[in-house]
Amino acid sequence: MRSVDEQVLKVTKELVAKFIEVGRVSPASFDETFKNIYKSVKETILEHAIEEEQA
Repeated sequence: MRSVDEQVLKVTKELVAKFIEVGRVSPASFDETFKNIYKSVKETILEHAIEEEQA
C-alpha cells in the first residue's frame, strides 16, 4: 500500500472512531459512512497535491 493510501486510511479511521464516540455513526451506517469519509479525505488530499504541483 502506498504512503498516501496509508495516510488516508489512518485519517479515515480516526474520523470514524470520533464519530462513533459521539454517537454520529451507528453499526448500521458504518459501511457507507466509512466509504464516504475515505473518499472525501482522498479527494481532498489529491486536490491539494494537484494544486501544489500547479503552483
